Amino acid sequence: MRNDAQGAPPGPPETTSERPGTHTDRKGVAADVGASLVVFLVAVPLSLGIAVASGAPLIAGIIAAVVGGIVAGLVGGSVVQVSGPAAGLTIIVADLIMTYGWRVTCLITLLAGLVQLALGAFRIARAALAVSPAVVHGMLAGVGVTIALAQLHVVLGGAPQSSALANITDLPDQIAHNHTAAVAVGVITIAIMFGWNRLPAVGRVRPGMIPAALVAVGTATVIATLGRWEVETVALPASLADAWNGPMLPEPGQWHGVALAVAAVAMVASVESLLAAIAVDRLHSGRRVQLNRELCGQGAANTVSGALGGLPVAGVIVRSTANVRAGARSPLSTILHGVWILLFVAFFAHVVELIPMPALAALLVFIGVQMVSLAHLRDLRKHHEASVYLVTLSGVVFIGLLEGVFIGFALAMIVALRRLTKLTVVTEERAGRVHVAVHGSLTFLGVPRLAHVLRTIPAGSSVDLDLHVDFMDHAAFEAIHAWRVDHERTGGSVDIDEVHENWYERSSTRSAPAAKTIPKGRWWAPWDMRREPSGADQAVHPLGLLTAGAREYHASTADQMRSVMSRLSHRHHPTALFVTCADSRVVPNLITASGPGDLFTLRNLGNLVPPHDSADGSAGAAVEYAVNVLRVPSIVVCGHSHCGAMRALTEGAHQGPAEEESTHIRRWLANGSASLRRTGADHGELAGLPSSEALRRLAQANVVEQLGNLMGYPVVRERVESGELTLSGMYYDLETAKVHLLDAETGEFSPVRDLQDVPEPVPHPRAGAAAGQSLDGSSSGASSRPSC
Repeated sequence: MRNDAQGAPPGPPETTSERPGTHTDRKGVAADVGASLVVFLVAVPLSLGIAVASGAPLIAGIIAAVVGGIVAGLVGGSVVQVSGPAAGLTIIVADLIMTYGWRVTCLITLLAGLVQLALGAFRIARAALAVSPAVVHGMLAGVGVTIALAQLHVVLGGAPQSSALANITDLPDQIAHNHTAAVAVGVITIAIMFGWNRLPAVGRVRPGMIPAALVAVGTATVIATLGRWEVETVALPASLADAWNGPMLPEPGQWHGVALAVAAVAMVASVESLLAAIAVDRLHSGRRVQLNRELCGQGAANTVSGALGGLPVAGVIVRSTANVRAGARSPLSTILHGVWILLFVAFFAHVVELIPMPALAALLVFIGVQMVSLAHLRDLRKHHEASVYLVTLSGVVFIGLLEGVFIGFALAMIVALRRLTKLTVVTEERAGRVHVAVHGSLTFLGVPRLAHVLRTIPAGSSVDLDLHVDFMDHAAFEAIHAWRVDHERTGGSVDIDEVHENWYERSSTRSAPAAKTIPKGRWWAPWDMRREPSGADQAVHPLGLLTAGAREYHASTADQMRSVMSRLSHRHHPTALFVTCADSRVVPNLITASGPGDLFTLRNLGNLVPPHDSADGSAGAAVEYAVNVLRVPSIVVCGHSHCGAMRALTEGAHQGPAEEESTHIRRWLANGSASLRRTGADHGELAGLPSSEALRRLAQANVVEQLGNLMGYPVVRERVESGELTLSGMYYDLETAKVHLLDAETGEFSPVRDLQDVPEPVPHPRAGAAAGQSLDGSSSGASSRPSC
């Protein structure tokens, strides 16, 4: 509260340091500055190495790193992604330089940036994510193998060959005859890269706090310099004027190839950047990436980099990961890392020129090998896409980057098409009739298989053809229709039953649906919700509905149930005696996700369990059979909202006149009188409450009362006291479709938590039953109180 609100003179104005959030902002800026220094130390050797691998001027890698940091950081849509020269583009750039020269390659980079800007402006960044991850990871792995093979020759003191295959065949000769100082520099660099992060921590100092690339290249540089080893070192331009080597127009006959190159650079850079941005988002909790803005940022960076004579720019996962782990909180760290690179090269160029070229080559060998991720391969293998990854990798290595990507993309499309059009055809003979069940999408790709099965059916036989298909094209319709006509011409009969959608019928009489269809309802939906709208007002015979439901069960479920029911046909071991209301809206197997053999169910009006000495023995018989014969480990009493029996109790139907048409109802409801007394209804405690609230209280009190009645049965009490049986209370709210459980300690009902709210794995129902648990997972102790 301000001082002048109390009539006192206003105090001095607040200082900046006292403003809320300023301390947090300063901590954020400090974290960004620290992270930018870490990324700067990682970026310098990587940028030089990628320039070496691309065959570009070394200064081009530095320009791309500076522009990627400053421009992409200012314009882009990611909080922590760091952009710069990327290893995934090295093969394309190397090929462009060999074909068109460096200055035309700069023009291609500039034009690719403009294409990215246009794509981002038209907001189609998400389209780049349609490329299969198997293709992307395979492409990066292929690039990594190609880089490693080429730069390994430089480490060995030789020169890379023109292709990966040539590098492989020439490698034994390089190993046998090249033992120069370059090999020693390369071995030192790779050894440090491999072992640095594996060193133990010294106190609070962890080796991983210092980038391994900086330590490896720095150590190799110091050893080579002090030892005066004769190795080639980095050469930078003498001045900024000499550094600029910008774009140039190609020759007239080269424009077609240049256009393809622009598209290739824009595509690869965009996909790599967007996928990296999404991957980095998993590492931090800040604002999520804005894909279209990020694509515009990459386009702006490539436009500027190409104009200044730099390499193509893309989001780099290695630098971005280092940025996040160093504590970056905003794009400020990305921008500052570009500033540090610029200042370092401007004022300490002589230090950069001490770096041995074999050290950069060894760094690229290590990075190239790391780009072949076995973790990605294992993950893709689980999803049955390892073949796409391996084919793309092989194509990139042995044919070329674009060719390998196109081959991988084509294979990914074929795999997806095969999955989407998967078809199963099962044939069996029953009671003199041939039963054929077709499941899946019925397209021209599945016609040969279906036609082969249909041709094996004997002429003149009676055939039941069940079509469980979500799509049928014209070729499939023609194949089925032609076979049907021929089969019926030979004296046979064909009964086609379409369970999912009337594809065959609609193709015969009118236009079929234009695309795949989903089921017309859920198996648990009421009949009137699954009927065609046109028949909503038509009278339906109840027996007809039951028969139609049985027919649907036979067509869609009976085959799958046969093996289950055959195992249960002689003996069953239910998990619980489930006592619930006969209300048609309460479906025990539905609300407990149980199946045949799981629940021994007792249903009656109001889920009542008469006392042990009651004259009505039907409920007692079910209790004794479940406990003594079936040896159930649990008994559950489940009430529900808007219960008609509870409403009748509140209206005094059990005390009404002995009318002949309601004699049995009155006698039965008299068993619920104790539940009324438990709620205090006889003292008017339910009066004045809304009807739904009064019924809720009575229904829940009734559950508790029936649990008490169960304890009056000797067989139940003995099993509970021995710890072999648990009693549980449950309440089902029809309006929310939520299940509530009774807490034995508080006597209150609380809703069952959803899976996403449960921090620990939910035990499998069978595991709980085997361990002697109740339905909610509580252990069956030797307590005589009802548990929940």
